[in-house]
Amino acid sequence: MTTEATTDIDSEEARALIESFNVAFAKIRTEVQKVIVGQDEVVDNLLMTLLVGGHCLITGMPGTAKTLLVRTLSDALGLTFKRIQFTPDLMPTDVTGTDIIEEDGTTGKRTWTFVPGPLFTNVLLADEINRTPPKTQSALLEAMQEYSVTVRGNFHEISRPFFVLATQNPIELEGTYPLPEAQLDRFLFNVILDYLDEDQEVEVVNRFTTRMDIPAVDPCTTPEEIVKFQALVRQVPIADSVNRYAVNLIRATRPEDPAAPDVVRKYIQYGASVRATMFVTLAAKAKAMMEGRYHVTRDDIKSLALPVLRHRVLTNYFAESDGMTVDRILLQMLDAIDSGSVQARAS
Repeated sequence: MTTEATTDIDSEEARALIESFNVAFAKIRTEVQKVIVGQDEVVDNLLMTLLVGGHCLITGMPGTAKTLLVRTLSDALGLTFKRIQFTPDLMPTDVTGTDIIEEDGTTGKRTWTFVPGPLFTNVLLADEINRTPPKTQSALLEAMQEYSVTVRGNFHEISRPFFVLATQNPIELEGTYPLPEAQLDRFLFNVILDYLDEDQEVEVVNRFTTRMDIPAVDPCTTPEEIVKFQALVRQVPIADSVNRYAVNLIRATRPEDPAAPDVVRKYIQYGASVRATMFVTLAAKAKAMMEGRYHVTRDDIKSLALPVLRHRVLTNYFAESDGMTVDRILLQMLDAIDSGSVQARAS
């Protein structure tokens, strides 16, 4: 923990911003619940992604309200929203925008004019991202990483906050283009949008079969406030012991590392990179802020391990033959770390 971070978060300006943060995010949850039933953990993960300034991959079956969730959240945040339906014939310029020639009617002079594509927004829903070819996926990759696009050699900056939510359908694999590892690594979380429980499903049926319209959602923040909140999250202090726990957790996913438990050595081919360590730490800071705390705990790190890591580790053929899912492997890895067996063997 640095002295500068302590000073900043204890200043009057920071305290006022923290109070504004707490009020705004309490309202956001209330507004989202007007439309979305259940899925509280998913909503919190999306809010954490926004606060970190990252992007999120959502995996869910058809009909689980992925699009409705994202649109509702963007309305509650007071952000602009655009949606791209990714298809095999989608071109990079359909995503980034393109230059067109415009002619002045009086002088006859022709000039190139850039027409922005749907990327130029605050919240972008990339629907079924794995249905478009790699060339178009790479155009989105530049925007996610650099907050800019390059068209005809010209650089165009995307205003922040910029937040990509990409969806994947886990059951339809025909005609898809699996995301490359480099692009998967750009996503902070891979969130599983699962089915609701029985009572929640009954509530959904009652709520949406008795009225024609969807309840209006009031904006609770502005883009400028969200950028300030993102800066505030990075000032949340973290103890060295917790920081090292995050580092050791990520290192344990690498089968060649001395700290890797047996389940990782047996079933994982490639582990997570340093980017995963940074992301899990930043997400833990956001989680602490959202829970009204100004310090990060080991439980914060551990609770975020699955969404941060499930798309970053690559399993081998032993895992497939033994029916071991990524989540199951990671849970066993966490148990091994907490039991102390990993540290004992590494020493």
